[in-house]
Amino acid sequence: MQLPPIVLEFFHRNGLVNAALLEHLTPDDLMLSDGQGGLSIGQHLEHLFGVRRYWVGKVAPTSAERIEHSTLEGNNRHWDVTLDLQSLKAAFEEGDLAALEAVQDAYRENRKFAGVYESDPSHLLFHAVVHDAHHRGQVMTLLRQHGRPLEQMDEIDGATWPIWKQ
Repeated sequence: MQLPPIVLEFFHRNGLVNAALLEHLTPDDLMLSDGQGGLSIGQHLEHLFGVRRYWVGKVAPTSAERIEHSTLEGNNRHWDVTLDLQSLKAAFEEGDLAALEAVQDAYRENRKFAGVYESDPSHLLFHAVVHDAHHRGQVMTLLRQHGRPLEQMDEIDGATWPIWKQ
């Protein structure tokens, strides 16, 4: 069994979108929140990485061992952001590589993930993409709520949406 190339492509494109978003953020942006108990931008981004780390650890502990970055999220509803923009970019790359390796290994070995993503291991990658899109939307909302000018918001859109349309 082989992972369909389209799955590899869409997961790769999602990584490019995450990287493009990070390129348009400032260190100060990471602390922006809704002021009503919601996650800050930095927490949203660390959570994206943390979800990869968590699920890869559940389905492929050997792949998860390759992930060097960590956060303070754990089971905390709110935590101190510890990763700067460059570290987030590296953490996303590590998490993506580990998730991809876990899924590709499962395909090569013709095995399912026990207890989760049982119908197809590639659902781990689908979960990551959908989850990322959800939180990227929240990040964009927080940027707008904190007064990011329309021109800068359009720049982010111009850097991210074309990746999906190639």
